[in-house]
Formats: sequence, structure tokens, C-alpha cells
Amino acid sequence: MLLLDTHAFVWLASAQKNLSLRAKQTILQNADELYISSISALEIAILVKRNRLRLPVGAGEFVERALQQHGIHEIPVDRRVAIASTSLPDIHNDPFDRIILATALLKDMSILSKDRVIPKYNDVKVIW
Repeated sequence: MLLLDTHAFVWLASAQKNLSLRAKQTILQNADELYISSISALEIAILVKRNRLRLPVGAGEFVERALQQHGIHEIPVDRRVAIASTSLPDIHNDPFDRIILATALLKDMSILSKDRVIPKYNDVKVIW
């Protein structure tokens, strides 16, 4: 099971040239087991609203199309994930990434991410 960080999800759907060769291979190998945290939809919508991300369609439509096109499953942020994200060491200050990290830890998943801070967490396997 492979959890896509928000940028990996966006790049898979719209700019695959930004994915590393290893990331592309890992996506192909896990094509039936690709996941995102529902927090990624919020992060994408905020980035669009703040003009830090440009998409060809609205954020909601973009996420929906990408999920469908790539067969990606969505994992809701529940109370266990929310609480676990606050229990993580204070290495990463980004609340979106903390939710993604907590999701990966609770579900025993690898994270596909270019983020250089995420690998500093000992118990998380990061692929890029």
C-alpha cells in the first residue's frame, strides 16, 4: 500500500515529468494500491486559493478526476489519525504532512514523497 504525498498526487495527475524514475516505477508496481489522505484535498484547495498552485480546473474537480483516472483510494482523516499526528515528534511543522505521516504509520504504509523532512521520522518508509 502506497500513500501519495500531496505533491506526488498532483504531479501524477498533471506533471509526471516532476516524478522521479523510482517514483514512477513504484506507482506502476502499486497501481492497485495507491492512496491519498483526504487532507490532501484540503491542501490542494488552499494552495489554489493562495495562487501557489495552478490547475486546469477547480480543486474539487481536479481531485475527483485524478482519483478516478488513476484508481486512487482516499483515506479519511479520523480521530485516530488526528490524535496520532499530534503525538509525532516535532520534526515537521506542516500539519498536512503530519496527518499524512500519522496515516502512513497507523496503516503501515510507505509514503511516496520528495519532502526531505519526512524521512527524518524513523518509523516511516519514504520512497522517491
